[in-house]
Amino acid sequence: MNAERLSNRLEAVANKIPEGSRIADIGSDHAYLPCNVVNKGIVPFAIAGEVAQGPYLSALEQVQSENLTEQISVRKGDGLEVMEPGEVDCITVAGMGGTLISTILENGKEKLEGVSRLVLQPNVGSFAVRSWLIDNGWELVDEEVLKEDGKIYEILVAEKGDPLKPYQQTQIEKGILFGPFLLKEKTTVFKEKWRAEKKNWERILNQLEQASQNEEAASKRDELQKKIDMAEEALK
Repeated sequence: MNAERLSNRLEAVANKIPEGSRIADIGSDHAYLPCNVVNKGIVPFAIAGEVAQGPYLSALEQVQSENLTEQISVRKGDGLEVMEPGEVDCITVAGMGGTLISTILENGKEKLEGVSRLVLQPNVGSFAVRSWLIDNGWELVDEEVLKEDGKIYEILVAEKGDPLKPYQQTQIEKGILFGPFLLKEKTTVFKEKWRAEKKNWERILNQLEQASQNEEAASKRDELQKKIDMAEEALK
């Protein structure tokens, strides 16, 4: 992977960026994504944000080697602190856990003024991202699930709107866990992901049933059984 040829995962993220928007790519690593979309003329300006020194220097080197220093600002900082309110229209956050993505958005809420789209790619825990979107008035408008190099990824796209609108055709709890759009499509990759998750939950449930019984264990068993039941229904 490089700035010219993105991974399938990052290519899918890039495809969700509105043409002509100014973006902030948080956790940009080598800045491949912003370099790619700027070079293609999709966006006129990008911020590549990194909190760690090594990746920050890698991003800086990449942007300089592409002669894009006028269009891509590489900044070191934690989450959304690398940007100012109203500076960008679209934020991309890819390659992190869902809980971390939610924390980044929560901690930087004041920076979201003027942002019209979020493109989020959690490696795990996408339910945490969907919960945050609902709690903060962001409407999920698109989802995608794909497999690359043996791993399954979900991409969530949100805009300001009615956060409950996507969940009108399904239970909110079920929609948060599986994704309301993904539940409708039920692609082969979606089914593969949730068959594996269900198998893992069943393994843990079996271990809990053989362990010493107490109130906490009973609560965990009930929670797991509920997830297993929902997965069975989602896989029909």
